[in-house]
Amino acid sequence: MCISEFAEQFDLDQPAAYRYLAKYGGIEFLLEHYEIEHTLSTDDAIDDLEAICQQAGGELSPGESE
Repeated sequence: MCISEFAEQFDLDQPAAYRYLAKYGGIEFLLEHYEIEHTLSTDDAIDDLEAICQQAGGELSPGESE
């Protein structure tokens, strides 16, 4: 669900969203912090993914393709 929502927010297709999240640590973050992240709203989880990826050098903005 998070990949799909991330893709929609950042105007990416799902494979591109997955590649971006994998490259910049978002997938690892979700796996490591699943117990906490699944209790948050989708918007909060997407915000967390955006922050994690930006800290690792990712530079997407909502509505901006990779």
